[in-house]
Order: sequence, then structure tokens, then C-alpha cells
Amino acid sequence: MNEYLKLKKSNCKNCYKCIRSCPVKSIKFSDNQAHIVGDECILCGECFVVCPQNAKEIRNDVQTVKKLIASGTRVIASVAPSFTANYSGSTITGMRNTLKKLGFFDAFETASGAADVKNAYDKMIEEEKQDVIISTCCHSINLLIQKHYPEAIKYLAPVISPMHAHCLAIKNKYPDAKTVFIGPCISKKAEADLYSDAVDCAITFEELTEWLYDEKLTVDSTPDPEDINAGKARMFPTTGGILKTMKCSSEKYQYLAIDGVMNCISAIKDIINGNISNCFIEMSACVGSCIGGPAMDEDNRAPVRDYIAVDKYSLDGDFKLDFHAAETTPKEFSFIGARRQMPGSSAIAEILKKMGKTSPKQELNCGSCGYNTCREKAIAVINGKADLTMCLPFLKEKAESFSDNIIQNTPNGIIVLNENLEVQQINKAACNMINIQNASDILGDQVVRILDPQPFFEVVQTGRNIHDKRIYLAEYDCYIEETVIYDKEYHIVMCMMRDVTDEERQRIKRENISKQTIETTDKVIEKQMRIVQEIASLLGETTAETKIALTKLRESLKND
Repeated sequence: MNEYLKLKKSNCKNCYKCIRSCPVKSIKFSDNQAHIVGDECILCGECFVVCPQNAKEIRNDVQTVKKLIASGTRVIASVAPSFTANYSGSTITGMRNTLKKLGFFDAFETASGAADVKNAYDKMIEEEKQDVIISTCCHSINLLIQKHYPEAIKYLAPVISPMHAHCLAIKNKYPDAKTVFIGPCISKKAEADLYSDAVDCAITFEELTEWLYDEKLTVDSTPDPEDINAGKARMFPTTGGILKTMKCSSEKYQYLAIDGVMNCISAIKDIINGNISNCFIEMSACVGSCIGGPAMDEDNRAPVRDYIAVDKYSLDGDFKLDFHAAETTPKEFSFIGARRQMPGSSAIAEILKKMGKTSPKQELNCGSCGYNTCREKAIAVINGKADLTMCLPFLKEKAESFSDNIIQNTPNGIIVLNENLEVQQINKAACNMINIQNASDILGDQVVRILDPQPFFEVVQTGRNIHDKRIYLAEYDCYIEETVIYDKEYHIVMCMMRDVTDEERQRIKRENISKQTIETTDKVIEKQMRIVQEIASLLGETTAETKIALTKLRESLKND
């Protein structure tokens, strides 16, 4: 796919929004990173538009254009008719003046190529050789059918796109020229590479805007001269714009305009199933057609305003053409997608089982993973495009089960309160400590029913947590080490209690033994002192040194 759409790995945040938005699910997720699957991608640009982290970027070809200009050859721009929507108040004359400042030899409207294409469509309808005709101006729609619905290839009009037709016309007039298409579409880059004999390069409006900004230029608003060659083919970039330029005179055909890939997919399925006949269908991948293109400047995505701008700039009548490329250059379409074998039901069931879905009732089809159904997700896992961890309900249930298992089996008591100090959760160990038979007896009640609320109140008020504070719960005749933590982000207060009753009672017992020992020692010392004093008086010696020695012995016993 030549990486028309690239990913910035550091920016992907695993939100799966691109997968949810991709109409053909051509995005693979592995190693905590989204990857575009080239042989499935239709370059509609939906993933680029919706990515909240700006993780996707379009291949920038401005340097290629600059090199063409620097080579000294004549470089001529084919400017998509949606330019009037992207550059408010602009005209083709103003665009020509602006592009010449960038080094282009000249610039013309792709709309004249669109007029050539609509003539080819009118001729097909007049010949009535094809029952259902699908327009082929949108390269993303062509890729959609060629890669995903090959049964519908025979319904594609064998007509080149306006870009292709116009660039051929330019090269017919200037045989040595290089052509550069400028428009709102990503897929035109791929089409330009596919037909490089006609289109030397394609850049987007976003690329052009950035280039102008770097050169400190703005789009010229010079009005067009009255005798400019123009026509209603300027309406091509709007939904129904192709039909508005056509004759639509044959009563054999119905004339329909469909935009948005999902709507087009529904229509294509109907066509394949034989539910639609005698129709000319204008299909556009983008909602609103080209004026809703993914590479329109972000600030210029206003469908109503853009339609009015294009409609106001279009004129009655047709472009005067001196070269009919669309009628003389037939286009062939073939299957270009990857042939993947559909996994069997047993393989799908095995993956569903690993996701904790053993019955249809457990298949939530919530779409949080990006796939429409759990079965689609399972198939993607088998095909290596997804992994089990993308199922958020599965992960949530697994995490809750793991968390509950720890909380319910830990020997420490755990109580969770809200900011109103109401009990939200209490585990079995805590219930045993405070003599509660069932957790439901206290859930939703104030903590004051079971514990002194003062520590909890202080933690919430001051924001200072309490760690390993040893207290005696007289009403429960037990000692605990209490830790109280306030989580401001989740607005909860957590209390963790470690039962240290046995440990504390052993300590008290040791203290009592030590106290009794000291008291006994004091009595012994006192008795010995009396005896020593009596002996000393008989011997006429002082008792001072003996007293000091015995006192030291006493202090030593206290320390022990």
C-alpha cells in the first residue's frame, strides 16, 4: 500500500476507535499498537479523521512536488473542484496565481475532467448495455468493490476518474509536463501511483495549506474573468453532484446518489443479491462526497457551508473540451484483495469460550473492541488481527473476578466507604472482626454503626492518610492495625484492618511477666539491703558500693 496512511507508534493509546470506525475492519491490533492491513484498506481515511491521539498521518508528498519543480520541467496542477469549500472565497484564477508563486507552471480545474467523465456516463446510459452502473470517480469505492465485493466488479463503469481524465488532457496539451493533483482525498495518492503515466503526484489540501504556511502565503482571492471556461461539473464533489451534471434522460434507469461507505456497502450487497436493477448509482465513500473528504483542512469541515460554496461557484452549461480522455481511455477493474479462508464454527466457538462467552446470551456484541459482533471479533483473533484482551467486558469481568477473589480471601479486613462515610463494600474478614453475619446487613449504612467514624472523617477533611495505627476495639474485644486511605479521584475511603489481637495479647502478657519480675526483684533487693546493712553495721563498713551494684542489677532486669 506504499504507506499512504502511517501510524505513529508512540501515540496509539489502545482506544480501538479506529477499528470501530473502519467500515471494512482493515486494522490489525497487536503488541499494543494498531496496524493498517494494506490488502484490505480502501483508504477512506475514517481512521485518520477519528483518531483522538493523532496517531495516524498521511504520507506527505510535498517534497516530491518540490523536486519536480526544481528539475526545471513544467509542473501543472489539477485542482479538485472542492477547493472552493476548503479555501473560502477562492477562485481558480486565485488558485492559479497562488500555485505559480510556489513554482507551478500553471493550474487548471479537475472539473473539466469531470465534464469529460460525465459525457462517458451519459454515453453508457444511451447504449443501455449495462443493467446496473456504479460510478467510478471515487477510488475508495473502487477499492471497496475490488477488495471486498468482487462479485460487483462487473457493475463498475469502465470509465476513468476526473483526476485521471484531466491529467491526460493536460499532458495531451503539454506533452513534457508533469501533473500534480491537489484535493481532499487520501486514496487519490494510490490512484496516482496506479496511473503514473497520467498523474505524477497527488497531494492533499492539508499538505498544500501547510506548504503555503511555510512559504508565508495565502490563497489569492482574485475573481475569475467573465469568459472563463467553466460549467456545472464543478458540482462533482457534492452528493448527487455527478447526477446534476448528467442528462439522466433515459427512462429505463433510476438515478441514485449514495454517500458513506456503510450505505454503499448496503447498496452493493443489494446489487449482488439481485435486488437492484436498471440503475445508475453515484457512490461516494465520504459522507457529503468529496467536500467531506478526510484531507480537507480540519477547520473547513462544514457540510452545509461547503455545499453552498461549491454550488455558488458552479455555472450552468458544460466545460468546452478539446480532449476526450474519459471516452477514449477505457478502464478495467479486477479483484485485488486477499483471499482468506473463513474459519470453521468450532474454531470460532473456541475463541468465544476463551473470551468467557459460552452461549449466545453472553455475546454482548457491544462493539467496544471495534467489531460489530463477538463472532466478528473471534474471526479477527483467528486471522491474527485482534487479541483476546480487546474485549473490554471480558477484561472487566476478569479484573473484577480477580479483585473480588483477593478481597474476599485476604485475612485482612477491608471496608470501602463513599465520601458520605457510607459502607459500599466489606469483605468476609472484616465481617468476622466486627461480628457481622452478612455483609448486606451494613451495606449502604453509615460506618458509625460499626466503627468510630472520627479517623475516616479526619482523613477526608485533611487529606492525610493513616497507616498502621494500632487501636483496641472494645466492643469487639480485639486489637487491630488500621490503615485509612482517601482516594480523591474515585471519591472513596478505604479501610484496611489487620487483626493483631493475639500479637497484642502476647505483648501484654510479656509486659505483665516483666512487671512481676521487677516487683519480685525489688522485694529481693530490699530484703538483701536490710541484711547487708545489718552485716555492714557489724563490720563497720559502708553499704554504698553494694547498693550501687544491686541497683544496676535491678535496672538490667527492667530492660529485659
